[in-house]
Amino acid sequence: MKEGKTVKFNLHSHQQQQQQQHANGGHLSPFKFAKLLDPDASWDKDQLGDVLHWIRQVVALVCGLLWGSIPLVGGIWIVIFLLISSAIIYGYYAMVLKIDEEDFGGHGALLQEGLFASTTLFLLVWILVYSLAHF
Repeated sequence: MKEGKTVKFNLHSHQQQQQQQHANGGHLSPFKFAKLLDPDASWDKDQLGDVLHWIRQVVALVCGLLWGSIPLVGGIWIVIFLLISSAIIYGYYAMVLKIDEEDFGGHGALLQEGLFASTTLFLLVWILVYSLAHF
């Protein structure tokens, strides 16, 4: 039953995007940053996935810079990064946006969004900063 509502919602959202694109001379309207903190805003699966992905990338960049400059070493810091990153993502979609995670594939799908790419970015930045600053 919920899946039917989601499909209608996504179709309606897609039609609105097409109408906005035609009204703006072929360009989509700019993303409104106020929507990022609005629990009443409507999200489709792709939009939410993109936002969660980029939040994770920012967290990975900040943690990589911090870990490399302090200089932290050891595998425990990778685990701590994964916990911090996942806690921020969970807190964002569950407490800030207050969305029903089942409409977007459940907790697992939302928590995996951007995980591999952010872990790669985190390791790259951490290793580069550590190597450049401490050798």
